[in-house]
Amino acid sequence: MKAIQIIGPKSKPTVSLNGSHPLPTPDSSGPEILIRVHSAGLTADELTWPELWSPLHNPTHVPGFEVSGAIAELPPSYIGPLAVGDEVYAMLHTDRGKGQAEYVYARPGGVARKPRSLSFAQAAALPIPALTAWEALLKRAWPSGPPSPPSSSLRVLVTGASGAVGSMVVQLAKNSKVIGKEVQVVALASAAKHDYLRELGADETVDYHDDNKTGGWERKVGIKSVDAVFDAAGGDVLAKAWATVKDDGVVVTVADPPPAWATDKGPGAVPKELEGRPGVRYIYFIVSPDSEALGKIAGLIDEGTVKPLSVVEYPVDKAVEAWDFARQRGRQGKVVVNFVPAA
Repeated sequence: MKAIQIIGPKSKPTVSLNGSHPLPTPDSSGPEILIRVHSAGLTADELTWPELWSPLHNPTHVPGFEVSGAIAELPPSYIGPLAVGDEVYAMLHTDRGKGQAEYVYARPGGVARKPRSLSFAQAAALPIPALTAWEALLKRAWPSGPPSPPSSSLRVLVTGASGAVGSMVVQLAKNSKVIGKEVQVVALASAAKHDYLRELGADETVDYHDDNKTGGWERKVGIKSVDAVFDAAGGDVLAKAWATVKDDGVVVTVADPPPAWATDKGPGAVPKELEGRPGVRYIYFIVSPDSEALGKIAGLIDEGTVKPLSVVEYPVDKAVEAWDFARQRGRQGKVVVNFVPAA
């Protein structure tokens, strides 16, 4: 089968296309679904993820954790709603991956029927950003549901709002079926993206280049004015975002690389920005596959209340060019490689 492979050392990886890669084999640890991959999503950062370089789990260094396609085979022990031939999309577990190939095995817990209204390419771009947004809102920020009154609504700041994850956070936060409470969304992005973010539902837009005009974009958002920060930018942006959260609020970040406190379990595990603010919760997480959430997200997309991401499609024979484009800063759209030509 055709498969994309990363060769060379981790410090200087090279993308290649293998036209005769061996077919995958199922994992012995549990039942897996064989998917004929139509499209696979590319995340540039995954070339640095340790899972790609694990000789135990991925000896041939095939990348890819987001796919869409059709079920080719179900394990005999499978009990669930899916059938051979069903069109699905999936997030692969991090210790398996290898989605950028014509066939891949996926655990049932990360596979759901794809949105009917989307192409395979559009569906392949969704699993990681959509599940990250879902988990950030529903499982991390407010695992027991959004805060009760006295406030009748929540005000949240989304950094990196025009990116794949940020744009999903904006939309899901504004969806009453998801949150169950009115949410006022402040979207932080360059001015060129503000019209797009307002179309997605953002109530306020702030330009992160505004520092010289306002004394800091965080002051334009408002000091201690938001109930939650959902950070998809990290670095200096996250460092400034702490000032905007209320003393009983929460900061959730998925930035890559993670902040120092996310990996330091010693005294340095407390962000320096929270000195004297013990009531602020702070969370860093790596998204997990969730077939139930994927099913609900597909429903929201098919009913038109959540918009898909824009995608840039490449045929598999242009995989090297696809990866070159995916690693460019400031590109428009998420890159998808098609293993089966679009009809």
